[in-house]
Amino acid sequence: MIQHPGILALLLASGLVSLLLTAAGWQGFRILLRWDQHSGSEAQLELERRTYLVSTLVAAGLVIQILSLFLFCFTADGLHSQFVGAMCAAGSLAVNPFGYPTLMAKIATCLLAGVWLVLHRVDTQGHDYPLIRPKYALLLILVPLVLLEAWLQVRYLTGLKADVMTSCCGSLFGQGRQGLASELAGLPSRIMQPVFWASFTALIAAGILLLRTKRGAAVFSAFSLAFLLVAVASLVSLFCLYIYELPTHHCPFCLLQREHGFVGYPLYGALLGGAISGLGVGALEPFRHQKSLAEALPWMQARLAWTALSLAGLFTLIVGIWMFLSPLKL
Repeated sequence: MIQHPGILALLLASGLVSLLLTAAGWQGFRILLRWDQHSGSEAQLELERRTYLVSTLVAAGLVIQILSLFLFCFTADGLHSQFVGAMCAAGSLAVNPFGYPTLMAKIATCLLAGVWLVLHRVDTQGHDYPLIRPKYALLLILVPLVLLEAWLQVRYLTGLKADVMTSCCGSLFGQGRQGLASELAGLPSRIMQPVFWASFTALIAAGILLLRTKRGAAVFSAFSLAFLLVAVASLVSLFCLYIYELPTHHCPFCLLQREHGFVGYPLYGALLGGAISGLGVGALEPFRHQKSLAEALPWMQARLAWTALSLAGLFTLIVGIWMFLSPLKL
């Protein structure tokens, strides 16, 4: 099974990103110790020469890291036919103990990688590398997380054995079982629907406040993260039922399949993109006092806020259309 194209691509990407970030992490450590923008020493000039190249390579590696999340889900879904009892990626990930931890680690690194890319984009707008230290401090947090995710992925992918008996998504996300999946599926739809709309409304209100007053960046980031969590819970407990047109099918992984129009990819892409944009707004807020970013930073925060609101709106529009068109009535 190791010769599966998706598995080979994931292992290759993981190895490449791990090498890039490990090498860049050493450069980041040197920057945190020795960076002095006002110095004209040879060591400082060497750091400045290397910084642009290293940052570019890190940005490319983190883009690959983000895309690998979707490749991982696509590959896990494509492998389900190899395992007895699996109907989608939910069963594939349950084949061994490393499947779901790998997915969670990939989601966490995806969010942090997105925030790093936001900091990098803004840092390039200043003539004096204003965000160089916080950018590489975040990188030093990212490196061990990426290495952990790579280790988990290797253990998961190399531990896959064909014709292994596993659980189907119906049992994993069935009500009455133990675990987070069944807990989410068991959330009452009559409660989750108003909670979802309240979360969406709060996010819109926080966005309007931010765009009009240039204040409340931390609040907007908090609501963006809250919307991500509420949307996922609502998708499992409520929206999936309308998409599948079945009152008992709560699996969020079957949304990735052809028979449901691959709707899961735009839904999850919108949620992750919106969360990254919203978190980026808050991540930039401590640096508003930087003179070299006086114009670029507020503009970038506004653009990120609009992006977060648009992607949240896209998610809401997609599930709203499915609810309206679905013959299922709860």
